[in-house]
Amino acid sequence: MSADLVVRGGHVVLPEGIVRADLVVDEGRVLQVESTHSSSASKEIDARGLTIFPGVIDAHVHFNEPGRTNWEGIATGSAALAAGGGTCFIDMPLNSDPPLLDGPAFDAKHAAASVRSRTDFAFYGGLTPHNLDSLEELAERGVVGFKAFMCPSGIHEFVHVDVDTLHHGMETAARLGLPVLLHAESPAVLAAAEAVAAAAPDAVRRFIDSRPVDAEIAAITQALSVAADTGCRVHIVHVSSGRGVQCIRQAIMEQGLSGSCETCPHYLYFNEQDLQDIGVRAKCAPPLRDELTRGDLLNRLIGGEIDTVGSDHSPCPPDLKDGMPFEQAWGGIAGVQTTLRTLITLAVPPRRIAQLTAARPAELFCLPRKGSLKVGNDADFTLVELDHQAPLSLAELQDRHHMTPYLNRPLCGRVHATYLRGRRIAAETRGQLIRPLEPGQRP
Repeated sequence: MSADLVVRGGHVVLPEGIVRADLVVDEGRVLQVESTHSSSASKEIDARGLTIFPGVIDAHVHFNEPGRTNWEGIATGSAALAAGGGTCFIDMPLNSDPPLLDGPAFDAKHAAASVRSRTDFAFYGGLTPHNLDSLEELAERGVVGFKAFMCPSGIHEFVHVDVDTLHHGMETAARLGLPVLLHAESPAVLAAAEAVAAAAPDAVRRFIDSRPVDAEIAAITQALSVAADTGCRVHIVHVSSGRGVQCIRQAIMEQGLSGSCETCPHYLYFNEQDLQDIGVRAKCAPPLRDELTRGDLLNRLIGGEIDTVGSDHSPCPPDLKDGMPFEQAWGGIAGVQTTLRTLITLAVPPRRIAQLTAARPAELFCLPRKGSLKVGNDADFTLVELDHQAPLSLAELQDRHHMTPYLNRPLCGRVHATYLRGRRIAAETRGQLIRPLEPGQRP
């Protein structure tokens, strides 16, 4: 049997386990995974000593194009994603300007990504008080879900939802068969905490105290209640605490809700002392937590309680970070290139990494032929040297501003190359829009 490509002798991470095998690719799809492929191929790669992961699907990025491309653009963002082992991203509806709230905004983003993205891509639509009538239009265009904020987003064009808006939006999303993703922090708890935090001794401590875990728990509880009323599938993004994860899991088990949750590498790797040491480059919302909370979150992730890991890559120009007082600096972390290496560094088992960064995102957002290296799927994969360890250098960063808090941190794992449908991703590679499976085909 001839093929376009054979990747020989690597350790292939499959849903059922890791096998040393030849990965056989033909016409952009996985043709076989077998112990030894003896037939010819147009091209062969020696992967001995390397681990072959399914391509990372980063289901939480802010590439901000069109409108705020000077913060991060699709060209630079997707280049950084590919350098970190990624083959597909799902872009949030903010911080683009205008946000992705209607059909024309979708069309503009689609046009930009089609000519600039090195990887495949998908989009979320926004859910705000001002676009409830556009949700069906966005679903027809091909969004994979709707994103809402339960507290102010920091972008005045993207208004946060109240309970009535959330209820209405979830009813519509349930009818359309799409999930609602939520930034879950309670405005009421944040307001009360801010008053108490004013007495803290420094700006970093004031920020941490102003966004406590209690705000996350209150918002998650409210969101799950609305989900129970509407039958909507809900996905809580960037959960920063084990208490938050436990709240979600308990509701799923006891109430039978269709729910899931994401965390981010920075909540697993950094703690609040790192925020004190690094400063504004490690500022995000919710904030980094204390070491006990970080450790609990990591244990829950390894134990299978968390569904996905997304980078929440949300950079900005240097003058909005390094050039601002801490209180006024933009709250977002640049990390799209380091997700895979961070999880390897934290000793998350490779099979679990593949679940968190590929299989589960593809399943939750109904991405056809994505998420694993099973026969028939797109041949999206990355070759990784697990045992390599080195500090993250400025020279290897591909994003626009290179302002990551991971800079000079020792990270394990080295990405040798990333392949999209069996072709190595390069400057000239162009990905395509991935629409979700039709309702009748969804799991």
